Amino acid sequence: MKPAYSLFLRELAAFIPQARLITDPLRTLAYGTDASFYRLVPQIVVRVESEQEIIQLIRLAGEQHIPLTFRAAGTSLSGQAVTDSVLVQLGDGWKGHRLHDHALAISLQPGVIGGHANRYLAPYNKKIGPDPASINSAMIGGIAANNASGMCCGTAQNSFNTLASMRLILADGTLLDTARPESVTAFRRSHRILLDTLDSLARQTRENTALNQRITHKYRLKNTTGYALNALTEHKDPIEILQHLMIGSEGTLGFMAEITYNTVDDHPHKASALIFFEQLQSCCEAVALLKPTPVAAVELIDRAGLRSVENKPGMPDFIKQLPGGATALLVETRAASPELLAQQVSAISAAIEHLSTLEPARFSTDTAECAQYWAIRKGLFPAVGAVRETGTTVIIEDVAFPVARLADAVADLHRIFQKWDYPDALIFGHALEGNLHFVFTQAFDTADALRRYEGLMDDVAQMVVGRYDGSLKAEHGTGRNMAPYVELEWGSEAYQLMWQLKELLDPLNILNPGVLLNRDPRVHLANLKPMPAADAIIDKCIECGFCEASCPSRDLTLTPRQRIVIWREIARLEASNDDPERLALMREEYRYQGTDTCAGCGLCSTSCPVGINTGDLTRSIRSRDNENQTRLAQWLAEHYAGLNRTSKAAFRLADGAHGLFGSNAMKAITGSLRKLSGERIPLWTDAMPRPAARIPTLTAQPDSQRPRVVYLPSCASRTMGPARGSADSRSLAQVTEALLRKAGYEVIYPQGLEGQCCGMPFQSKGMFEAADFKRNETADILLAASENGALPVYSDTSPCSLRLKESLDSRIRLFDSVDFIDQFLLARLEFQPRSEPVALHVTCSASRMGQTEALKRIVGQCTTKLVIPENIGCCGFAGDKGFTTPALNASALRTLNQAVQGCQQGVSTSRTCEIGLTHHSGIDYHSIVYLLDECSRARSPQAHAGTQETANAMQRA
Repeated sequence: MKPAYSLFLRELAAFIPQARLITDPLRTLAYGTDASFYRLVPQIVVRVESEQEIIQLIRLAGEQHIPLTFRAAGTSLSGQAVTDSVLVQLGDGWKGHRLHDHALAISLQPGVIGGHANRYLAPYNKKIGPDPASINSAMIGGIAANNASGMCCGTAQNSFNTLASMRLILADGTLLDTARPESVTAFRRSHRILLDTLDSLARQTRENTALNQRITHKYRLKNTTGYALNALTEHKDPIEILQHLMIGSEGTLGFMAEITYNTVDDHPHKASALIFFEQLQSCCEAVALLKPTPVAAVELIDRAGLRSVENKPGMPDFIKQLPGGATALLVETRAASPELLAQQVSAISAAIEHLSTLEPARFSTDTAECAQYWAIRKGLFPAVGAVRETGTTVIIEDVAFPVARLADAVADLHRIFQKWDYPDALIFGHALEGNLHFVFTQAFDTADALRRYEGLMDDVAQMVVGRYDGSLKAEHGTGRNMAPYVELEWGSEAYQLMWQLKELLDPLNILNPGVLLNRDPRVHLANLKPMPAADAIIDKCIECGFCEASCPSRDLTLTPRQRIVIWREIARLEASNDDPERLALMREEYRYQGTDTCAGCGLCSTSCPVGINTGDLTRSIRSRDNENQTRLAQWLAEHYAGLNRTSKAAFRLADGAHGLFGSNAMKAITGSLRKLSGERIPLWTDAMPRPAARIPTLTAQPDSQRPRVVYLPSCASRTMGPARGSADSRSLAQVTEALLRKAGYEVIYPQGLEGQCCGMPFQSKGMFEAADFKRNETADILLAASENGALPVYSDTSPCSLRLKESLDSRIRLFDSVDFIDQFLLARLEFQPRSEPVALHVTCSASRMGQTEALKRIVGQCTTKLVIPENIGCCGFAGDKGFTTPALNASALRTLNQAVQGCQQGVSTSRTCEIGLTHHSGIDYHSIVYLLDECSRARSPQAHAGTQETANAMQRA
């Protein structure tokens, strides 16, 4: 570490706990990576939790002239969130929100994910204006700092135009709350010179006719190149000018501690159409005709883009036969009522009905079909990433043109791609605003590759500005990527004004220097990120960061993106052999940071644009690490019944000790033993299960008239009963059998059940052969028990259901408990819902199987107050990691206790998850089956008869 930073670090330790000051090589590299193709490694990463810490940090940085870069989610694409100085991360203390005036406005701290903000507003049919494609990962701080927009918001609903007020911290550490008159009054008094100067610059700008007109002209389109100079022309109050300058400033003028947005309508009724044109010209003509109609979004996809997704599910077959010049528009309209929606569809269709299309334009209101269309559109960027050559990166650029000249601009872009040999580049974008994205793959490992990229960017810049006077950055922010071209786009007078604003508000140049404004004409070609081959499982990763919000270890160690970053660095060091000491350190640190604390839950794959499950990488690494344990794993798999009996004996022993010593003494004794063993002894908590009762595997009577179902209790539910003191002491198998019988089913248990397992305990440790052996063995007994698939199979534990479904004989109709209950049991039971709130935890496996809505329906039958804690995804218990690596479970559930205040019980679908949930929430979590059994009774014979046909159909299916 450089000496200046060592001194800064010592001073930081006076008000930031050591655990939130990060300097080790592994985490500075991992945390310093963003979605751009630039690589800078910070000297220090600071995780801040409050405004006061930010104020002290900024003041200390000013005193010591240490540059700071603020980071929210790190999904930005232009290099604005990387630094080789001090990176400032947001901790848990920045996720607050407040609704105002029945959701007409919402105050958001910068750590709130954009999609979460919309979730808070959804009950009011409102949303925030900005809607970037990254909204389910990007945080409000980054959305506002980049003035990100998206497919529907255009310019009217972006952050600049929907800003109501702001809490901001300037480069001297002063806090200003523009919503509080007393704060504004105090600021006018303390910063009179600054405000007077700002007012003077604004007056001069408005009075400079040429410059004023230039600014107005530039913002006729989407534009995020440079600072928001329209703040000077559209506002006269210096306070308003100041807060609007913060929007799009990329952290170079101050820190936005809270933003209050005026919300916009989120109409519930929507219709979408995918319309194909033979020629680009007619497609762009349609865009101009659609602009005055009631469309919410119009997305253009060129032929190369269509080719990249033509094999995706849901795409019409004829797309493969489209001519070379074909172009598509994805159009959406939204309305407050079905009647109004129908009127809007008619108006839109009439506007373009005279244009020739390759297929008749057809609007759909089917939610699933529309979602598929938009998933295809959002998949264009990753579609390129998924097929790129290993070692290259995928780059997305972001420009805007006048809508009337869109066709010519697209043609010019294609000519530039041809000139610089980018044959696979594709174009798509928000056509209604003239905002186009072009995507291409790029290597930076040779001088020729760098020359081609530089030539491409120079030609694009000259074309966008010189021929069309368009925007070089429409919504992705200037960053380092476009900083050398700001003066080209704006002209020298506007460019100098931007520098004046920077020097006025950040005179010491400590806030993200080099970003947005940079006098180095080649800064966009420096510090380029290497993308070495590392493992086929992860080589397609584009490091976008979409996976991070769902990862249970994100606040403990690393996220999936960060694991991939480090594994790539390890691969690079292995290949180059240029720093053996660093390689050894990375390998050693990765064991805990990357492997031991990975839950392997796979939730990352559900948000990854290219479908990467980083858990598969972790299991692959564990497999290599555990190679010498393969024979032991196979022996355990072959003697699994004995292993289950041993586990039950251990639970019986622990429960006996618990009863003898009591909870406090038991915690002290086991805690000491765990410490003495080097944490090899599993963690004990008072949520530890008692041994489950033995299952009497009775078979149905041959002449029974009741529908039959094969019940597969998992090994967890066969060994783990409820914890000591639970309200219901029955095992999950006992309650499940009772519920199935109550609903009129005859329950059949497979033969040889005691030794069966889906294989997940072995798979999670990379023992793939033993895992598949157990799964196949279980499949064989299920096939026999189900009479070769004639009977349905009920699986009571969601992770096991997911594991079995991944590779199961197609004759076996296996239903997870959630699906079976939702599809068959609800109709056969009568419910008396409780008035007390019940907390629901959707396990990662249930989420991956798409069961969230079904779970809500099921639990909604049993309570009038369903509580789903915010920001809790995977619980991090991960089979046995809650025992062996309890910090992962604790970190993932650190906010749970506060979130379930007022609940008396919680429900879930995995016995191991429920152990950690109970321990960290302070309430008893158990299977949803317990709640269903408690709140239900068998339907009356008359009503029950009405469901018999459904049961018969299920047997025949």
